[in-house]
Amino acid sequence: MKIKNIVKLSVLCFAFGNLSAQNPWPRTTETAKPWTRWWWMGNAVDEKGLDKQLTTLNKAGFGGVEIVPIYGAKGFEKQYHTYLSPEWMKMLQFTTNKAKSLNMGVDMAVGTGWPIGGPQVDEQDAATKMIVQTYTIASGEKFPEKIILKDEKHKNLKTIKLDIVTAYNEKNEAVVLTDKVNADGSLNWKPALGKWTVYAVFVGKTLQKVKRAAPGGEGYTLDHFSPDATQDYLKTFDQAFGNSNYGIRSFFNDSYEVYNADWTPDFLNEFRKRRGYDLSPYIKYLVSNEENEIAGRVKSDYRETLSELILNNFTKDFTNWAHSKNSKNTNQAHGSPGNLLDLYAAVDIPESETFGSSIFEIPGLKRDTADIQKSDMPDFNMLKFASSAANVTGKRLTSNETFTWLTEHFKTSWSQAKPEVEQVFLSGINHIFYHGTTYTPSDVPFPGWLFYASVNFVPENSLWPHLKGLNSYIERVQSVLQSGKSDNELLMYWPIYDQWASPKGKDVAFKIHNIEKWLHPTDFYKNLDKLGKSGYSLDMVSDKMISEAKLDNQNIQVSKEGGFYKVLIIPQLNYLPESTLKNILNLAQNGASIIFQNEPKNIPGYFEADKRRAELHSLWKSIPFQQNGNVKSATFGKGKIILISDVEKGLEYLKIEREKLTDTGLKFVRRKFDGGKYYYIVNHTSKEINRNIPLNFVGKQVVLMNSENGNYGIAETQNNSVKIQLKSGESLIIKASETVDNSFVKWKYIEKTEAPIILNQSWQLSFKEGGPELPKSRTLTKLQPWTNFTEYAQTQSFSGTGVYTTTLNLKKKNADDYLFNLDKLYESATVIVNGKEAGIVWSNPFEINIGKYIKKGKNTITIEVSNLMANRIRYMDQNKIEWRNYHEINFVNINYKPFDASNWKVQPSGLDGEIQLIPIHYSK
Repeated sequence: MKIKNIVKLSVLCFAFGNLSAQNPWPRTTETAKPWTRWWWMGNAVDEKGLDKQLTTLNKAGFGGVEIVPIYGAKGFEKQYHTYLSPEWMKMLQFTTNKAKSLNMGVDMAVGTGWPIGGPQVDEQDAATKMIVQTYTIASGEKFPEKIILKDEKHKNLKTIKLDIVTAYNEKNEAVVLTDKVNADGSLNWKPALGKWTVYAVFVGKTLQKVKRAAPGGEGYTLDHFSPDATQDYLKTFDQAFGNSNYGIRSFFNDSYEVYNADWTPDFLNEFRKRRGYDLSPYIKYLVSNEENEIAGRVKSDYRETLSELILNNFTKDFTNWAHSKNSKNTNQAHGSPGNLLDLYAAVDIPESETFGSSIFEIPGLKRDTADIQKSDMPDFNMLKFASSAANVTGKRLTSNETFTWLTEHFKTSWSQAKPEVEQVFLSGINHIFYHGTTYTPSDVPFPGWLFYASVNFVPENSLWPHLKGLNSYIERVQSVLQSGKSDNELLMYWPIYDQWASPKGKDVAFKIHNIEKWLHPTDFYKNLDKLGKSGYSLDMVSDKMISEAKLDNQNIQVSKEGGFYKVLIIPQLNYLPESTLKNILNLAQNGASIIFQNEPKNIPGYFEADKRRAELHSLWKSIPFQQNGNVKSATFGKGKIILISDVEKGLEYLKIEREKLTDTGLKFVRRKFDGGKYYYIVNHTSKEINRNIPLNFVGKQVVLMNSENGNYGIAETQNNSVKIQLKSGESLIIKASETVDNSFVKWKYIEKTEAPIILNQSWQLSFKEGGPELPKSRTLTKLQPWTNFTEYAQTQSFSGTGVYTTTLNLKKKNADDYLFNLDKLYESATVIVNGKEAGIVWSNPFEINIGKYIKKGKNTITIEVSNLMANRIRYMDQNKIEWRNYHEINFVNINYKPFDASNWKVQPSGLDGEIQLIPIHYSK
């Protein structure tokens, strides 16, 4: 009989079975559970409230919190604690002590709001920018004015200084005049023949202050390029913390959003030391809009210098400081004007960020275009910058700020969150931080205090009763993804100099919000995307990482703790440093396999460009390429070098096997452990997968593991393939091992299903909890959402839990199991059969196994459905009930306009469509 329905994996599986069996799930710790960013609004926290909220978070399945103080609510100013004051530190100590008693962890931002800064950042240490003024003068003329800064915003600043003065004639001949400017700004210089343009560069300040700062955190943003500024900033934490870390696991730095910071007081000296020449004669090429080769080379050197400064003067110092406190550090490098791979690699926990909503083909998955960001969409390959740095350098954890602006406020269901977090996992990230949770005093009415850009993971959320479903799922997946090591086989070089060598603009910041400009158009990205979809597993690598790499049994390894890679891919590029090519050839000499997509023709930078270009060409000519069909290949020492435009064909030539399971549309990420490998597999296609899928490694035993309910069993295998049954929207973990455990029972596959039993009888509808008030109970002649009763205002404005109850007379019970299918669920539910809780239904497809709870004869079915917060917020705005009253930014919608829900449509709530009970039979 043809199978009409492939049963959801969470219900296909059997119970844990033989208790003497070795559980295949890795042991979980607090890091395997999801953590949440915890906003302390106005620092208005107290011990009673901290105790209550931590306990509530713990019961919901959270493993830790990340404290980020921000602006506060009006009317609570007397309860504010000044950031890092003795009172604040007392609250921090209470938090970490309480968390420890609950086996939870605590992280903390090194600042309030973002980006980092505060009252300890004086004018000297504040974010710095160059301010350029130009003058014209002809030979024989007297200089018309004094060279003093005209910017009115800087007139009261004391640290402003003149850094460079250079004059250019019409032939672009330069004369540096910096030492010819007197203290009063007068210029001691008369030009030679012709017309001259004088460029004066001042060391100015961006004047940017911390956004969303908490009390005691207000002040200038930090100069990330200055080691003195970094050290001065961290001294404030030294004073507050003393010799203790107060129980902080990791100190956190948010994304780099320092606007217009493109200079630092000692930049000229740093540039000369690092690039080998004085920038002063070439300042015109940096600050003007000319687009020529010299401008591109000078700008490349400038951008590389900024990258080195933020790496060495901030990121590494931040890491060392955290270690001095016996803590770790977490850093979001994106947005920085630096090499993201090196910045991520320089910290203990690299952290990426997802912003906005993705498009998935999963049938029934809610995605209302009116409730999503119009521009930003999370990008799988952007996330891989953080995970690549971790994998290459051997860091156990890669974290992610997850669900930022996933949907409009109060309209996010847990079913929408699941595929988004799965995409994060597939990128190699394994430590999820929700964005996020706000601390709320117990006497603040619904909806409590809320942050303006987050999914509301707060106890006041009407979906809170079912959050344990999402949290448990994440915990199981992360327990696997935090085990062993990444098993990616390919390294792909990021040709950052192609970005830096552009003569357009000045500084280059690699932001998540403009990847369509700097990432998507590149051959680098196109290769990442194509190879990933073809079934190859890749990490990115920087010039610095290549310089540190070594060979181990013909595998490339950058760090002793990091991954092993079979091939290094150099994608299509224009600029490659001769030093990097030399390092690549050294790897090949020692046994590495290298694929070049094209011949590198040019070197970046201005200093001795001709000499270095000649060296690049000489190194390239040393490769003894021979034509082999469509491939140019060379044996180079112990290794191989391939030159081919089609990277996939080059990999085939090198006999690198891809995972062919992606031909079905499935996505995967792979981890290796002693004696085996894990595959985390997700079906984001619109179709069911019911077939054998090929795996590059099956070992001697394959165990299927259901990440939604924890069940597991031995899979059917045949010719290096594994049988799976996976509906759209579902995921699975495959554990392939060289060891055999005969105590495991077999995985139960669906052989056939019988005609479904339709529950089209009457239902009782009552309301369990929520508000603004509980609607009256009623009898339903047919199943329908409670929001259908438009004559009752209560049901239109209610957010909370409604309870649908009915009885079912099962005439016979002869199936192996019974699948309970909810056609339309708004938004999640607990299913109770005959008084026993069968489980939570919270993700697509909305199904659950109830075979062990149902009986022949009369059965009582209860479905406790929780809806979105949206209808209650709509009611409050329509009735002008104040619920938001914050300092600074008050509350905005997803398009950053003033928030107003009064014109929203009522969100359907409850159950609709058909409910089916499907008898299923397993194969023997």
